[in-house]
Amino acid sequence: AAASMPHASYLRNYGSTYKTPRRPFEKERLDQELKLCGEYGLRCKREIWRVQFALAKIRKAARELLTLDAKDPRRLFEGEALLRRMLRYGLLTEEERSLDNVLQLTTQRLMERRLQTKVFKLGLARSIHHARVLIRQRHIRVGKQLVNVPSMLLQVESEKHVDFALTSPYGQGRPGRVARKTAARKAAGGGDGDDDGDEDV
Repeated sequence: AAASMPHASYLRNYGSTYKTPRRPFEKERLDQELKLCGEYGLRCKREIWRVQFALAKIRKAARELLTLDAKDPRRLFEGEALLRRMLRYGLLTEEERSLDNVLQLTTQRLMERRLQTKVFKLGLARSIHHARVLIRQRHIRVGKQLVNVPSMLLQVESEKHVDFALTSPYGQGRPGRVARKTAARKAAGGGDGDDDGDEDV
């Protein structure tokens, strides 16, 4: 009987991660989304919708807990867990530690916690778009872990461990392909170096 049991090699979570706007051609919202895309170097509107969907779920949980009595064991237990999570991800400060403040969270607050935004703000990248390229091309690590997901929400304690990967030419890694090629050409003979100089002028 055990041999005929169906075997699942892996389980996938097929839950929805974003929700499309109810009114697709609302000018005010379209302008706002375009501004967010540019400000945070996003690839498409879906990245905004994904953050808004996550935020809606957080808000919904907080609203539900606020309807319960302040001494309710469920509110005490789940409310504390939610607030701890908000503090861990830097979405709330110690002074703002209350369920009411969870309802005040904005999309921008979550966007500010993205790895892409942090790489730019920490000065590792020249622009927000450069930050995305560095992450995707595996130049960035968080602690010892190499991360290539620009949308990763950064925890407060991980913030100080964001740096260039050890394998990256920007870190202590070997030079990139073009740099190696140029170095090899220079080593091969000084004549090539002069030609390069003429081309630049």
